[in-house]
Amino acid sequence: MQYDISALGNALVDTQFMVDYKFLEEFGLEANQMVLVSAEDQKPILEKLQSLSYESVSDCGGSATNSLVAASNYGSKCHHVCRVADDKDGNMYIKSLKQAGVAHIGISDRNGNLPTGKCLILVTPDAKRTMISMLGVSEFLGKEDIDYGVVENSKIFYIEGYMVTSEDNFNAVISVLEHLKGKNIIKALSLADAGLVKIFKERFNKIESYGIDLIFCNDDEAIAFSETQSIDKAISFFKEKNYITAITKGADGSSVVSNGEEINAPAEKIEPIDTNGAGDMFAGSFMHAYLKGYNLSECSSFANYASSLVVTTFGPRVPNNKYKEILNKLRKS
Repeated sequence: MQYDISALGNALVDTQFMVDYKFLEEFGLEANQMVLVSAEDQKPILEKLQSLSYESVSDCGGSATNSLVAASNYGSKCHHVCRVADDKDGNMYIKSLKQAGVAHIGISDRNGNLPTGKCLILVTPDAKRTMISMLGVSEFLGKEDIDYGVVENSKIFYIEGYMVTSEDNFNAVISVLEHLKGKNIIKALSLADAGLVKIFKERFNKIESYGIDLIFCNDDEAIAFSETQSIDKAISFFKEKNYITAITKGADGSSVVSNGEEINAPAEKIEPIDTNGAGDMFAGSFMHAYLKGYNLSECSSFANYASSLVVTTFGPRVPNNKYKEILNKLRKS
């Protein structure tokens, strides 16, 4: 079978809470940042959240997962390379992927003592999200978990930027890129988080050196990757690159940079509730439209619209019955 998109990313069960800034300060957390912690470090934060009875929602998440679920709901054929444990969360995760129409290699029997990854997502009243991630068994996703035949029979190979944080994950990414040398497959990369870009810049540079065709990022990540001081300078940096860069800019919409040109798409006028998952929705929507042959302006406008609906929803995705409505927006463009 040929797939439209194959992705490599973390499988994390997300539990999302509405909190105030006082809660972040209590645990020394910074808004709009992602931190990696152990299960032991994550436990007291979760216990405090549960004791306060904050509004919450739980689902199978992870950045690449959210993008694939969106693309699959539009009709793209998707395959996810990720690792879960044979536990309650892992089996729920596989079931969730199947329900979304996303294929998966299955549960690995390696590292059986580790749990499926979990992410606590804290959303403040100004819609900013802070992520506390425990990778669990996902940290050890490696070459053994990859069906290279599936990946090379995909139109797009999508790399979740969080894959740079683990030695096994990063080596798995490089092994696929080595395997894809000389093959006519679009290679796409999400920069994931500005802090990670700064810490793991050498790894991002190595991934870029394999001939990336498409990069997704927000304005902070664009600035971090270009090592500049402003979004305008970052856009000038990307104009010199031979790949497409799609940059989300919140209330300022998005910019797509290609062949030395910048294409701007205005933002939808909305009242933000929660920005978590907006970038994932943008990427999944953009890739689907791109594979359908829409031009870059149409792809970015469609992705802006789709991600705006996520921002007005508490949680990283829209309800399943919304995808048909979103897709109608693309068909009318």
